[in-house]
Amino acid sequence: MDPIRVMVVDDSVVVRKIVTDVLSEDPDIDVVGTAVNGKVALAKLETLKPDLITMDIEMPEMDGIEAVRAIRAGQGGSLRSRVPIVMFSTLTERGASAALDALAAGANDYVTKPANVGSVAQSMESVREQLIPRIRALTGRPAPAARVAAPAPVVPRPTPRTGPRSKPAVLVVGSSTGGPEALARVLPHLPASLPVPVLMVQHMPPVFTRQFAQRLDRLSALRVVEAVDGSPLLPGTVHLAPGDHHLVIRPDRGGQFRTALTQDPPENFCRPAVDPLFRSAVAAYGGGVLGVVLTGMGSDGRQGAGAIREAGGTVLVQDQATSVVWGMPGAITQAGFADEILPLDRIAEAIHRHLAAAGAAPAGTAPAGVR
Repeated sequence: MDPIRVMVVDDSVVVRKIVTDVLSEDPDIDVVGTAVNGKVALAKLETLKPDLITMDIEMPEMDGIEAVRAIRAGQGGSLRSRVPIVMFSTLTERGASAALDALAAGANDYVTKPANVGSVAQSMESVREQLIPRIRALTGRPAPAARVAAPAPVVPRPTPRTGPRSKPAVLVVGSSTGGPEALARVLPHLPASLPVPVLMVQHMPPVFTRQFAQRLDRLSALRVVEAVDGSPLLPGTVHLAPGDHHLVIRPDRGGQFRTALTQDPPENFCRPAVDPLFRSAVAAYGGGVLGVVLTGMGSDGRQGAGAIREAGGTVLVQDQATSVVWGMPGAITQAGFADEILPLDRIAEAIHRHLAAAGAAPAGTAPAGVR
């Protein structure tokens, strides 16, 4: 198999060298060229034919966001307009805002800019841990140890239910790579009159989640907030897990369900993680849980989806064709926990359908017999 062809775009000589050196250590990755800004990258695009581009945001002449828009518009070679692009971002308010702008322009994911993590050795390790798994996921190339000769996977049927479905009383959503744009396309199609509360986990660091919640709130008729500890679960309100905290559901002394934030250890290498939220939703509402898992790397949410279905709830996942990475929804599908596998533009309709068909239970309370 040919190596993954990567072009590194950054105006910093230091960052270009760090990224190039780390990627060159991997025998499956070939850094085919570099560029000092987006304008130079566009000029080299058709000649270098990269399988993936790493892109800085702040660069002279043409910055990373402009370059992403130009590439997606087909400039520099129309055949490369869909090449995966990973942005480098700083963990600041400005950096988070710019990274979200880049994702909205068509970038696929982002990582922390290596120049901001300390020593050269720390910078290289940061790139190694963050960037290489994304390169493999976005180009569909597993690590060598994961490669096995096998036929194309067969999508299994959902596992049989042990009882009837319960009325949905809460909607829980999980996503990762590609999730920001997927959520920005789903939430605007949900009405302010949604009869259940919504809790979401998107794998993101601190600062980014606050900015992202504000963006979704502007796009959606629903009220979208970065979750805080102790908020009551009310219909029409979306609670987004804050970076570096798990978001779970807990009852207060009066029996009303509220948000809770924990610093429990990461799960599936993530904090926030989808599984703790899904498990807590089942503990609170039993089978009255409608779970949705969108595009994302890894398998976070698989265990929680199994708990939802075992309790009598319903699980919807995004299909492979419309996912940036079909890791999380694919893991749930392969485990037999997906009730429906849907393209992104049908997810909101399916949420409406399941809430309407079952006659959603009152928000903030458990279905009868669950407590």
